[in-house]
Amino acid sequence: MPAFIDFNQVWLKYNPTLDFAIEDVSVSIAEHEFIAIVGPSGCGKSTFMKLGTGLKPPTKGTVTVDGKAVSGPLKITGMAFQAPNLLPWRTTLDNVLLPLEIVEPYKSSFREKRAEYEARAMMLINTVGLGGWERKFPWELSGGMQQRASICRALVHEPKLLMLDEPFGALDAFTREELWCVLRDLHAANPFTVVLVTHDLREATFLADTVYVMSKRPGRILAKKHIDLPRPRDIEVTYSEPFSRIVHELREHIGMIRKS
Repeated sequence: MPAFIDFNQVWLKYNPTLDFAIEDVSVSIAEHEFIAIVGPSGCGKSTFMKLGTGLKPPTKGTVTVDGKAVSGPLKITGMAFQAPNLLPWRTTLDNVLLPLEIVEPYKSSFREKRAEYEARAMMLINTVGLGGWERKFPWELSGGMQQRASICRALVHEPKLLMLDEPFGALDAFTREELWCVLRDLHAANPFTVVLVTHDLREATFLADTVYVMSKRPGRILAKKHIDLPRPRDIEVTYSEPFSRIVHELREHIGMIRKS
């Protein structure tokens, strides 16, 4: 079965005068697989995302997504970042609807099908626990609520690929764990391929099928860890011995990187 995302000996430098940001990265990700990428700051985790979404072409090597070489920004991708980046003049519902207003094939039929698209957005909004807040503005929402809206916005156009760049990094521990479970349930209900960039080894272990550890710059894949914990995973698993063993193993990899 061909990989849904395939990085084949990929190197990238941002301009000819700089050193490589990542070097010789080869990764194959199956359709609907949930992977996490961890590593020290500046190791190239976000660069990996830019390559996977077509925002940056590789300097050497090839990137293939859904059977096609990536040659520009992909429409099949949804993205969410550490900052929710909601438009302050738009309500929760209108922020979630934004991709359907600007991305084809939805853009050309948005006015005609607005009621249908609003129903789709409301389904997501209710699923993540924001029902009743759809007419509120971002400044009326907590940080966790804003991030829930951001995830809805990333998924409303039903992308095949969801890219998450430290989406829960600015939240308190309790809210972060709540949103882990929200994302877990969304992925289980309607599977899509996920690439999560995170510094949080517990987060990576709880959510992912596979965790990749990157070296410090220039980023290379130093380790690949399959997370052999049964699904669905409840938050209680994070207190179990098998979970702690995996986190400890990942932490050892990171520790070795920092000493090198």
